[in-house]
Amino acid sequence: MVVKKNNIANTINERRTIGQIKACTDCGEVNWSQDNNRGEVFCESCGAVVEENVIDEGPEWTNHSDGQDKSRVGGPSTYLLADKGLNTTIDTKDLLSSSAGRHGMSNKSRRDWRRRAIIDQRSKTRDSKIRNLTKATQLIRDNSGLNGRLIEEAAFYYRKVEEKGLVIGRSIAGVAAACVYLAAREARLPRSISELSESFEVKEKELKRIIRYATRMLGLHHVTGPEEYLGLYHSNLQLPSAVLEEANYIWSKVKDLDYWQGKKPSGVAGALIYNAAKMRGNPRTQAEICEVADISEVTLRGLLKILKLALKQVGEATEN
Repeated sequence: MVVKKNNIANTINERRTIGQIKACTDCGEVNWSQDNNRGEVFCESCGAVVEENVIDEGPEWTNHSDGQDKSRVGGPSTYLLADKGLNTTIDTKDLLSSSAGRHGMSNKSRRDWRRRAIIDQRSKTRDSKIRNLTKATQLIRDNSGLNGRLIEEAAFYYRKVEEKGLVIGRSIAGVAAACVYLAAREARLPRSISELSESFEVKEKELKRIIRYATRMLGLHHVTGPEEYLGLYHSNLQLPSAVLEEANYIWSKVKDLDYWQGKKPSGVAGALIYNAAKMRGNPRTQAEICEVADISEVTLRGLLKILKLALKQVGEATEN
């Protein structure tokens, strides 16, 4: 009997949090349980329901990351906003006459809140660092041509190099373009420097210099290969899939030879696509290849000669 009383006492202590400390009127046991999904408190011994519509006061977890970090409410944080989306702002629609009237706000209170919202917004953009971050993220969104994940990655890179002082003495557009270049390169979807230079209105020489500095600061060591440009050129030239397969096959045969040391990967990719397209019966002119690869026709012809030697060395046929 003593053991039973102790068990009942322990159960009572466990059940205090749900408001049931008395014995069940049906079976006499103190064995309560709470079903948060149904909002019920019931006896586990006989199943009698003693409370209904119980409010679950636990947190409404929302998860926006990797399943480990749980935040209470609100949207996900993002590097595309200067405050990462964590600041609380007063929504103007809540201060409109119809909405404010439903909340019982007088005209004077509504004017006060509007003034506070304006002051709050001005105070957030007064800091030059925040203004620069806002400008940089807007440039990345508007000019990068990347998908959402890579835009976020580029914005993250910008914050990192900004913290290390790379922006000091350099243009915001130049640093933003460099971060876009690195984000695309790390994702194996490289963008040409000339393309980004034109899009962000930055000189190529300046952009190349910033890319070198940013690469060292971020510790990024990925070296772009010709195979990473093949898909882009194939898409831009609107070639059939067989051409891309042929170009990848050719590169797999010749990539380990010493001919390619010091050669521009984008130019080598252009030569591969030109050769593969001709072999598959979908030729493109040298001018078309040079336009997408951003190389001169002289450079392309030189790379085609090298490619012919490489294919001959590995015993593969070349284009006529």
